[in-house]
Amino acid sequence: MMDLSDYGIEAVKNASCIYRNPLNGPEDIKNFVLEGKAVFSFPDGRLRMENQLDAANGQKANYVLWCPEEFPADLFVRWQFYPVREPGLCMVFLAAKGRNGEDLFSPSLAPRTGEYVQYHHGDIDAFHISYFRRKEPDERAFHTCNLRKSYGFYLTAQGGDPIPDADEAAGPYEIAVLKRGNEVRFYINALELFRFEDDGETYGKLLEGGKIGFRQLAPMIGEYENLEVWTVTKKLKKKTKTS
Repeated sequence: MMDLSDYGIEAVKNASCIYRNPLNGPEDIKNFVLEGKAVFSFPDGRLRMENQLDAANGQKANYVLWCPEEFPADLFVRWQFYPVREPGLCMVFLAAKGRNGEDLFSPSLAPRTGEYVQYHHGDIDAFHISYFRRKEPDERAFHTCNLRKSYGFYLTAQGGDPIPDADEAAGPYEIAVLKRGNEVRFYINALELFRFEDDGETYGKLLEGGKIGFRQLAPMIGEYENLEVWTVTKKLKKKTKTS
């Protein structure tokens, strides 16, 4: 893993690690929650994720794997990623919970099976960041990373994706997100690719704490290890001058 100082983020300097998971074997994901159908293996000592259903099934072949922990609103999360096979797409969900504050796994929420509409126009709120976007022809022709906010399908920020295609990749690539106050920043190998400041109105209320999950689009195969979550100090609002 990279040294936190490589990110040059003031808020991360005094961060405290509250969750660490090497993702090296089945025991590391035994309490994770799968939505949809997928195959997990550890051929290189790290979590490999691939679809169980044929990609011809469209959205029904996609899936989400959730970390079971509830995380605070202000955090820095990072993990190492290896693209193995494309086409496909990878995504991380942050601050996911029910639209009325319910736990993501509350039985009062509608079942979810990996189909994307259930996550952006269902009964949950979340940030979702897509990276290694190699599913559709336009995504393979022009590589970007996208930040969306739901409820809704709001594209709030976008940046270039520096990860090469799978056949030329030389991972690991360290993926990281800083969510602090009303701000979201996204990094690959400590390179900032985009940032978004949420006004809490244009795209709905500010999102607080919640669950973290990983989504893949078939027939993508990706590998993951060394998931870490750090708490950071809350972003202070600028003081306004008074007469």
